[in-house]
Amino acid sequence: MSKNSAKKLIDHDVEMFKKYKDLLMELTRKNVKLKYRSSWLGIFWSFLQPLLNMIVLSVVFGALFGKSNKEVICFPVYLFTGRLIYDFFNTATKQSMISFRRNAAIIKKVYVPKYMYPLSSIFSTFVTFAISIVCYICVWIFFKLTGFSGGANLTVTWRIFLVFIPMLYVLIFSVGVGLILSVVCVFFRDVEYIWDVFTRLLLYMVPILYPLSKITTPWIVMVIKLNPLYTMIELFRQCVLYGDLVTAPVLSWKLLLYAFACAIGTLIVGIWVFNKYSDKIVYHL
Repeated sequence: MSKNSAKKLIDHDVEMFKKYKDLLMELTRKNVKLKYRSSWLGIFWSFLQPLLNMIVLSVVFGALFGKSNKEVICFPVYLFTGRLIYDFFNTATKQSMISFRRNAAIIKKVYVPKYMYPLSSIFSTFVTFAISIVCYICVWIFFKLTGFSGGANLTVTWRIFLVFIPMLYVLIFSVGVGLILSVVCVFFRDVEYIWDVFTRLLLYMVPILYPLSKITTPWIVMVIKLNPLYTMIELFRQCVLYGDLVTAPVLSWKLLLYAFACAIGTLIVGIWVFNKYSDKIVYHL
């Protein structure tokens, strides 16, 4: 493909995105409403569910990994921090993976840029993730004021203003993975079940329920550090949790560069895979 052809293709995609951006917002709004349509508490579950998960996991794993150290200042907040990022990635990728099958009837009848469906699934999940952040702030304040589980050691630093960086990284990373899965799952339905098993394994392969210092096997530590999700969780924790215990003046530049490369690289691959195979999706729905 020539340089001019590539530029025309990009310009066309940008124009199409602008044309359908209102539809993307409407699909995102619809997905948020449908998620809690039959629930009495409605969207309040976006606040309550992560809180209940934190309480249960803190009770189960707190005795094992809840001792205060430089990594685990306050175990419930430490756990909540990692679980927030993991739950967003897990839910966003699963919802985007089934987005075509869920909207098959519309796709067969009406022309809409097909990337609108996985994108709206991911963005609606990001909305509930943002609501969960409010719950996280309340939990953080509670443990800070009460001092329970080492909460008195929690501190606020100016790094809190950088929290949008890991949030943006995990959003971009989820879009890239979601685009790939949304296409692959149309052709190979078994991917949905394989991905479910993989994400369950991922929960225990990333330091969410335990600090990385508990792992003493060098090659396992290396595998964990190579996981982009671990990098993004660690950046998030550097912003909101570690406070003065982080010796770096800003955020770890190595983590920032690695997370950026993984997020952008995954997004590029996701767009390439999607553009290559999306036209064939309708024949397999």
